[in-house]
Amino acid sequence: MAFSSSSRAKLSATSHISKAPDKISKTSRPNLIEFTPSPTIYQKGCITSDNTVASSPLKHFTHTTRYPSFFDHDIQVEHSRKLKDLKHIFNLVGGNSFEGLVMIDAVQRLGIEYLFKDEIEEILQRQYIISSTCGGHLQDLQEAALRFRLLRQEGYYVPADMFNNFMIKEGRFSRFNVSEDIGRLMEVYEASQLSIAGEEGLDEAGQFSAKMLNECMTHLDHNQALAIGNTLRHPYHKSLPRFTAKDVFFGNFQGERRWMLHVLKEIAKKDFNIVHALHHKEIVQVTKWWKDLGLTKKLPFARDQPLKWYIWSMACLTDPSLSEQRVELTKPISLIYIIDDIFDVYGTLDELILFTETITRWDLATMGQLPEYMKICFKALDDITNEISYKVYKKHGYNPVQSLRNAWTSLCKAFLVEAKWFASGHMPEAEEYLKNGIESSGVHVALVHIFFLLGRGITEETVELIDSNPAIISSTATILRLWDDLGSAKDENQDGKDGSYIHYYMKEHRYYAAEEAQKSAINKISDAWKRLNKECLCPNPFSASFTRASLNLARMVPLMYSYDDNQRLPSLEHFIKSLLSESVPTEGVY
Repeated sequence: MAFSSSSRAKLSATSHISKAPDKISKTSRPNLIEFTPSPTIYQKGCITSDNTVASSPLKHFTHTTRYPSFFDHDIQVEHSRKLKDLKHIFNLVGGNSFEGLVMIDAVQRLGIEYLFKDEIEEILQRQYIISSTCGGHLQDLQEAALRFRLLRQEGYYVPADMFNNFMIKEGRFSRFNVSEDIGRLMEVYEASQLSIAGEEGLDEAGQFSAKMLNECMTHLDHNQALAIGNTLRHPYHKSLPRFTAKDVFFGNFQGERRWMLHVLKEIAKKDFNIVHALHHKEIVQVTKWWKDLGLTKKLPFARDQPLKWYIWSMACLTDPSLSEQRVELTKPISLIYIIDDIFDVYGTLDELILFTETITRWDLATMGQLPEYMKICFKALDDITNEISYKVYKKHGYNPVQSLRNAWTSLCKAFLVEAKWFASGHMPEAEEYLKNGIESSGVHVALVHIFFLLGRGITEETVELIDSNPAIISSTATILRLWDDLGSAKDENQDGKDGSYIHYYMKEHRYYAAEEAQKSAINKISDAWKRLNKECLCPNPFSASFTRASLNLARMVPLMYSYDDNQRLPSLEHFIKSLLSESVPTEGVY
């Protein structure tokens, strides 16, 4: 059981920005703002004029160097000018509390925050001082909640007791009117997603906000109800902005302030198209590597899903500058899936014991007793591990080969535990299963590779910590394992040999129905998110880029494990089309 689920406008578009807005209003009426990137035109696999699919299967997908017109020099110059002007606006509004927060929220939701790193950091440092100085004396709930969320997202610890000033007994807000305060409720709900253990008041505020928002949706117009539904389904902290940027809701840009949103959207469109072309190029690289590796021909059971494996890398490493790392990360992820299938559906127990012993020794000379298909797999694993280790050493001066081998050894040992359970008929308790399932999730292998590929903050201390499966990794793995087990359909019709937390919980508690087992799993997912949130706060021994990758992996999990009754992933399919366009078919996902 690894990554795979085995159990189932004031200004025109060209106007020059020269001054900051006078004020961005706080409002209870969210606006629906559709962000629709221009379709990329390709010679092959393009979107036709009526948006129907005109593409060949992924294995025949070819990349062309004929990029769209947004790469033209004049458009690039205009794009750079708008970006420079918007950075100037950031500097001007940064001194105003609410305006600066709204600007940061907007660029983050559009997935372009990496373009404004310095400006965002400067504003948040000021906001942290404001929060530390004023604390619970802040009088506006919407502003306080937005400040709290943005600061915690960037690792600043802000006490959650600030919300107590807006609460009276039983989690009800004082000075509150539902019809007038939708914006406040939405911000409080968003802020509650960053809670850590012991912050019951913030949890209650989030639950109360969700309840009130759900109740008031039937009394609102279409755009308002759509905005609220989007917030409840996809709170920012637990979603991937690149996957949701096309359907962005901004309630704080009203009237004459809409010109700024227009400029933001123009920059986001250009950025989306540039990154879109980059992802297409990476998909071609990954597909070629997988085809040249030849495992689908050598191993009859091997999945042929390079797109699905690449989606993990694309989701975890969102910075466009990390192109090489995304391609390299896809390689070990592909082998997590292949080795998972060896243990789950293909190998005999005796073969699996031999394979695990070979991985533990990691000596090609001792693999003579392995069946041929395992020799092929181990040779591919050894080659990929050595290649990545060499690239990391060459770029960052550290050879991670032993850490990578140790991670693979731990994964295979966890796989073997599950195989022995099945072969012997042993029924582990739910907690015993979950402890091993955290190891067998494959998350540790993926994040160890990410840590070294990023190459930031590599020290003896952090290497020792990353080898020990620290909380930032184990909490992410818990989220993946339990989401996997909550799935209602088997992944790709596998007849696997593993169980699930739900199954073992019901066996352990004989009088508990499936609903109780699911409730237990959901509560554990919530607790895991609280631990992950805490691990992402400063001081944190890991780099911000690694922390973000860990969060992004957890955010990607619901998309990868929300199977419908037809054993498909409709949410994932939707977001793949949103990000990569219809020109990349879903044959590479299933």
